[in-house]
Formats: sequence, structure tokens, C-alpha cells
Amino acid sequence: MDYLSFFRQFSTLSESSYALFLDKCKKKSADRGEILLKEGEVQKEMLLVLEGVQMSFYYHNDKQHIIAFSYPPSPSGVPESFFSQQPSRFCLQAMTASKFYVISYSDIQFLLENNKEWGVLFRKMTEAVLAGTIQRCVELQAYSMEERFIAFSKRSLPLFQIIPHKYLAAYLSISPTNFSKLYNRIKI
Repeated sequence: MDYLSFFRQFSTLSESSYALFLDKCKKKSADRGEILLKEGEVQKEMLLVLEGVQMSFYYHNDKQHIIAFSYPPSPSGVPESFFSQQPSRFCLQAMTASKFYVISYSDIQFLLENNKEWGVLFRKMTEAVLAGTIQRCVELQAYSMEERFIAFSKRSLPLFQIIPHKYLAAYLSISPTNFSKLYNRIKI
């Protein structure tokens, strides 16, 4: 996976700045079902997904709440824990066998403080994540369950074949029964 073209969707990044990033990265893999971050742990590395799907979630009143799915090409992890270096309220789990580039918090800080291109890139990526988070809030608050289902299928169609539907239903705040009805009725 070439992350240079992914990064360039947000901002220009020279080959030398990308090489600096790659020099600081290691590769890591995770087995299907492996917990990558537990509640209460600090996320010390940012993950960039090369292969696989991950899910972040938390429990409230003994019910699992799905926050996000990550898959290539995208970062994965719990941003609030990573950027604050505070214990996470969330868990991160590999839903499939996964491979990542990993880069430490200190190495990210070095890039951001010493390379203007990386500072601009991270700002623009953060803006895109914020816009996506606002869109998700709008969908959860204003869209019907059918509209949420359709919007998600347009963004993340491959997940329908990879992730058990009960997790997709939970992510969309749709009961598993209604999710199944929508899945069988709507052509995606």
C-alpha cells in the first residue's frame, strides 16, 4: 500500500517528507479478534492500515457501542488517547487479520514540529475527520434508518461482506432485525 497517494489527497507531500515518515514507521500485524487497545490503556502508536478491518467501541450499561471502523487506506486507533497521551475510554479490535505501519507519538510530534508539510497535512486530515464526524452526527440524528443504511453502504460497501451485520447494525443504530430487512430489500 502506497500511503503517499493517500496523503496527497489532503495536501502536497514531497517524496523526501514521505521518506522521512517511512523511516520512522515499523510494520505490525494483528490476528483476527485481537484487542489492539483496551479501555484504560494509552495509545502510544498511530496505526496506518495496510490490510484488514478494525473496530473501535466502548461499553455503556453492559451494551457495546460501535464508534468507527477503519480499513485501508486510513489511520486506525483512538485519536483522543493518542493525541492526549491519556488513557482511552474506548477499545480497538482487529475484526480481520490486519497489517499496519505504526509510528510512535514522539515520532509524529517530531514530524509535526520539524516539517511544515507534515503540519499542513495533519491539519487537513484533522479537518476531514472533523467533517466526517459532523456528517455522522447528522446521519444519526436526522436520517431515517433507511437513509443511514444507504449512506453507509455508499461509503463502506466492502464491509457488508467482511463484518458481521450485527456490528454494522449497532454502528448505524439500527436493530439487527431491521438491518436484515433493509439488507434484503435495498439493492446495494
